Amino acid sequence: MDHLHVVIFPWLAFGHLLPFLEVAKYLAKKGNRVSFISTPRNIKRLPKIPTNLVPLLNFVELTLPHDDHLPAEAEATTDVPFHKQEYLKRAFDGLQSPLATFLEKSSPDWIIYDFVPYWLPPIATKLGIPSVFFCIFNASSLTYFGPPSVFLGGGPYEGTYTNPKDFTVRPKWIPFDNNFVLRPYELTRLIKSAQENVTGCTDGSRFASVTKGSDVVAIRTCPEIESEYLSLLQNELFKKPVLPMGLLPPQCVDVEEDEDDGKWAPIKQWLDKKEKKSVIYVALGSEAILSQEEITELALGLESSELPFFWVLRTPMGCIEPELPVGFEDRVKGRGIICRSWAPQHKILSHPSVGGFVTHCGWSSVTESLGFGCPLVLLPQINDQALVARLLEWKNIAFEIPRNDVDGLFTRESVAESLRKLVIEKEGEPYRVKVDAMKNIVGDGARQDLYLEDFAKFLREHRSR
Repeated sequence: MDHLHVVIFPWLAFGHLLPFLEVAKYLAKKGNRVSFISTPRNIKRLPKIPTNLVPLLNFVELTLPHDDHLPAEAEATTDVPFHKQEYLKRAFDGLQSPLATFLEKSSPDWIIYDFVPYWLPPIATKLGIPSVFFCIFNASSLTYFGPPSVFLGGGPYEGTYTNPKDFTVRPKWIPFDNNFVLRPYELTRLIKSAQENVTGCTDGSRFASVTKGSDVVAIRTCPEIESEYLSLLQNELFKKPVLPMGLLPPQCVDVEEDEDDGKWAPIKQWLDKKEKKSVIYVALGSEAILSQEEITELALGLESSELPFFWVLRTPMGCIEPELPVGFEDRVKGRGIICRSWAPQHKILSHPSVGGFVTHCGWSSVTESLGFGCPLVLLPQINDQALVARLLEWKNIAFEIPRNDVDGLFTRESVAESLRKLVIEKEGEPYRVKVDAMKNIVGDGARQDLYLEDFAKFLREHRSR
């Protein structure tokens, strides 16, 4: 077989680095030579790869340019407060020249890149290197933002999202019924959380540029969940090959797995004592910033649900640690655990005593939960999470904790009722049944690998030289 040399260049966030690494490992397993490019500190923090892949999977370190607005040694989104991520993008854009030099010298068969390097497609074209934009977000979220012309101009939908209210109506380019709108409070939060654009290129323009400039778009999804959106993207919006990569089920270790040491043992011991499918796991991501009022209502909702729970309550960098209600920890002692540091999520979700997951709707967390057949209650926070929640609700896979449409606030009562519905009550049975059935799709590694095999075959058959 004629093997390839593939360059892989992910964005500086572990939610991106890890899926890209899974693709790199698969391609290397098939005998292809892979150059995985990132910064020195990020490469050191990646999970160890199998020894048999070491000769084929080469990690290439590019030094991230200095930026006075970034903390020392900041090389990933986990290293900076949310409001400073634009400066990380600016530093990342500074990798343009060294990456171009590497590509010119190595002359790979393909390059696979993320949404941030809008400047990369012209370089690849100039060097005659076919390119793949690999989107780790799901297909329906990508559909929501429409064809590249929405942000780059030159098409019938040019300027669609120039007015904030445009985000609260269903996209004109989706021909079938859907629920893809942002609610008033989500729009308000989106505007409030918008970061100062210090790079000269918005995220919308970045997505549009890498999409338009690529030869192929690959998406972390599968037709069993999003066939209609994959078809719409390929045939109408992008008009180029759009390939599902599968969901990359939870077979890779967490980025902090090596730091587990003896941490899992006491968690497992506690879970082992709980009844089957009775525990609520709560984890709202490392970047979501909940208000003190939201923390209070969530805590009291967990308490009044009377269900056992494991709550990962991590404070985002640069934020003040929230306070729990007075006496809360004493009242739930033995029934609930509050973990203020990293926890092995995939091990927790796979434990038989866990019966529900309160999630921020990050696509990686959603696919992990579905892969283990763990039902979800949705509490989206930032970025694409509201759109993921819309998809899951539309497909009757999960439901959201009720919130006030204007300010987005939820109550302890709505939290408790949602949790009991998910885990105990008859009303939640259809969701439990559906998610359990999806385990056979999402959690089937061999089935998901078929999409990676099709992708690898496409790369082999469409190499340009």
